[in-house]
Amino acid sequence: MRRLGQHFLKNQEILRKIASALEISETDIIVEIGPGHGELTRYILDQNPKRLIAIEKDKGLAIKLADSLQKNSLEVILGDALEELPLLIRDLQGAYKLSGNIPYYISGYLFRTMESLEKKPALSVFTVQKEVAGRIAAEPPQMNLLAASVCFWAEPKIISFVSKKDFSPAPKVDSAVILLKTRLSESPVDRKDYYPFIKALFKQPRKTILNNLSALETNKEKLKEKLEKQGVDPSLRGQDLSFEEILELSRVFTG
Repeated sequence: MRRLGQHFLKNQEILRKIASALEISETDIIVEIGPGHGELTRYILDQNPKRLIAIEKDKGLAIKLADSLQKNSLEVILGDALEELPLLIRDLQGAYKLSGNIPYYISGYLFRTMESLEKKPALSVFTVQKEVAGRIAAEPPQMNLLAASVCFWAEPKIISFVSKKDFSPAPKVDSAVILLKTRLSESPVDRKDYYPFIKALFKQPRKTILNNLSALETNKEKLKEKLEKQGVDPSLRGQDLSFEEILELSRVFTG
């Protein structure tokens, strides 16, 4: 049954790979988004985490999950993960990890929610639409706003591709499992400066860096000098820059 845009992952090998990628220890707290029937939940519980908090929006699925998996380490929360997650994390004691088979229509909202979390997960493993995973893990010359946004706080890596046939019901597109390892070192740029900068850089992807950043520096000659001083060709596009180059440019323009 399809509810709330969910497609339930049934490939046992992929489910096992996701649970393994979480590197669960007996001291870990895991937060699972959209557990559904508990396909992944069971594999996570098999790894014996200290605590597993599953956030499910569908009341019927939440009740069935709690009834079918009666373990002291499991807590099922009925609610919208986009609303519950910030509240839950705020009160959570200790480090945690995030996982889930993310419905396509909330993936963008979820990553924006994660960007704003003061306490980010140690690592996250999500199943998302293949195109979304590709955009997040993109490198030059395919860099984009989503990749630049996520890379500010995490190192992304696609660990598996998932056929649409591995879901029930089958979606229209393939998926991928993406690992996001939260960066431990503090960024040289404040997030409140970085995000407006990358929005300007990628505002019109087909335009050059010089043209897009003119919104921040109206004197194009000065802007050109700034870019060239950093070894950046003004005629390139934002998609041609690496995350490291983008981060350094944001430091120069917002510092």
